[in-house]
Amino acid sequence: MKRRKMGSFTVDCAVANLRHRKRSFTVPKLLLDTGSEFTWVPESVLRELGIAPEKKDLVFQIADGRTITRSLGHAWLRAGDFETVAEVVFAQPGDLALLGARTLEGFGARVDPRAKRLAASGPHLAAVGQAVGQGG
Repeated sequence: MKRRKMGSFTVDCAVANLRHRKRSFTVPKLLLDTGSEFTWVPESVLRELGIAPEKKDLVFQIADGRTITRSLGHAWLRAGDFETVAEVVFAQPGDLALLGARTLEGFGARVDPRAKRLAASGPHLAAVGQAVGQGG
């Protein structure tokens, strides 16, 4: 049986400052990377939108085993019908622009590799039980 190679694909993603969502920038062709925890957006885009680093000098291990340091900020992201608030990495020149696993989870989306698109992941999970402070 011949295995079919799924390959990778990209999505266009609108990025906005949480306080000024009407002013956004669409980053074309963010690579879908479920192996990356965070979404990586060029620093120049984030700074132009007024998004400031909130966490600085975080250490990341990249695919070739090296470690690098980058900053994180908070942004509103939208790809197609999916939107969320997420931590984004201030990508430097030479870094890939990526849409990572945390953003996918926030979108409530999964990757459909055959159709090369995002798809709804189904109902959101929730615990049902007695509220705290309501004895019985």
